[in-house]
Amino acid sequence: MSEPERQSPVERRIERSFEDTQVVGKPLSRRARQTRRSVEAYLKAGVLPRYMERLREIERETADHVARLERANRALRQEHEGDPATFAKRWRARAKSWRFDYVNQLIEEHNEWYPVESQLPMDPRTRDYQRIRGRSYRRQPLTPEWVLERFPPEAVAAARSPAPPQRSG
Repeated sequence: MSEPERQSPVERRIERSFEDTQVVGKPLSRRARQTRRSVEAYLKAGVLPRYMERLREIERETADHVARLERANRALRQEHEGDPATFAKRWRARAKSWRFDYVNQLIEEHNEWYPVESQLPMDPRTRDYQRIRGRSYRRQPLTPEWVLERFPPEAVAAARSPAPPQRSG
């Protein structure tokens, strides 16, 4: 008996499913001929590059810090509703004590490895990596100053006091 006759109908169906009838007997396309096939390329195709994973993690951690800071700011503002000076003093202290260790470690890794992992080209004029959409790839670490820029302690006092009169002339 020949091989196809010994196979069950299911086995024959499975075997046919591995064959692409539209391509059998036709020459390979230029793209298929020029594409390098390697284990590295196969593995790279199935997984997000590390720099993308790291950027997602940085964005997620930053959003988490912003949400937690908003809650802390709101609670402290309610606690010191009638005393903007005490609120400002306590908010600055809270911002100074806020821990950004993990996200800053990710940012440091990003700044160090992103150009290599993303194969960012060099700009011969500046002798630095090319900018992405006009901006540097480098990210700034999160600091107490970053917190105070996003959530200024003076906002409470400014919101309560009328704006100074504008001078004309």
